[in-house]
Amino acid sequence: MIDKKVKQKNEYLAAKRLTQIENIVFDVIIYLTLLFIVVVTVYPFWNTIAISFNDGLDAVKGGIKLWPRKFTWQNYKALFTTGQIYSAFGISVTRTVLQTVISVFCTALLAYALSRKEFVLRRPLTTVLVISMYVSAGLIPGYMLIKKLGLINKFAVYIIPNIIDVFNFILVRTYINGLPDSFVESARIDGANEFKIFLKIILPLIVPSIAMICLFVAVGAWNSWFDTYLYTSSKTDLYSLQYVLMQFLNSSMNQSASAADANAMAVAASSGSLTAMVTPIALRSSITIIATVPILVVYPFVQKHFVVGMTIGGVKE
Repeated sequence: MIDKKVKQKNEYLAAKRLTQIENIVFDVIIYLTLLFIVVVTVYPFWNTIAISFNDGLDAVKGGIKLWPRKFTWQNYKALFTTGQIYSAFGISVTRTVLQTVISVFCTALLAYALSRKEFVLRRPLTTVLVISMYVSAGLIPGYMLIKKLGLINKFAVYIIPNIIDVFNFILVRTYINGLPDSFVESARIDGANEFKIFLKIILPLIVPSIAMICLFVAVGAWNSWFDTYLYTSSKTDLYSLQYVLMQFLNSSMNQSASAADANAMAVAASSGSLTAMVTPIALRSSITIIATVPILVVYPFVQKHFVVGMTIGGVKE
């Protein structure tokens, strides 16, 4: 009897050790996989940073991995010696903030209105909006409309055409449709009007979707340059940061086009010219970092809302 109990105990301990080993092996595999994903994700951005801080002529040779081979601030100095970049930065920041706030609020308000079952025109209006997402009038009619509205060379051209985004509207409306009707009904019984219901009841409950479309709108507004090219290219004080950086990169590429290889550019650099020290590959990396850092700074504050549930308070059915 005692031998049987000892045998069972030994078998239990052996099974426990085997389970522990399996768990350790599984954890190691998971951590190695996650580490590989992190490296694959982070390395391109880190490599871009390294190139942006490397001497432009040396960067042409290639082979830069994790650290600059010849560290220099020259690429960033070349960018920031352009006085227009500060004005453009202000325009981009102002545009991004205003477009995000106005577009998100109006999109959410429209989504709430067209999510109400008692609104008679919600289906035809939704159909028209969805059709506009798939079928566009085109670039020329769009430009003619902007011109007729008197928005050419006006800051408002960055805001007004982008007030409503149909894709974001669908996302928010779908989120609102998932909320219990009891929230709205209870507020109506208490005497709240529709606008107050939207502000006090609906808006706090759809924070995750609001945060999501905020990120979409902000990134789109920050990275946009084509509307500057179309509508405000003749007014330099309305240039966006991305448009100025694009112009600077094109200028650098044109200046270096006459250099057949790195040796030819090195000869040009020996004359002491600043622009000869800045090559397109290094400049492109610097521009990428400048354009990306503000989004990376803002993203952590928005990202936490993606995992927030909608159960901020509740009504029992």
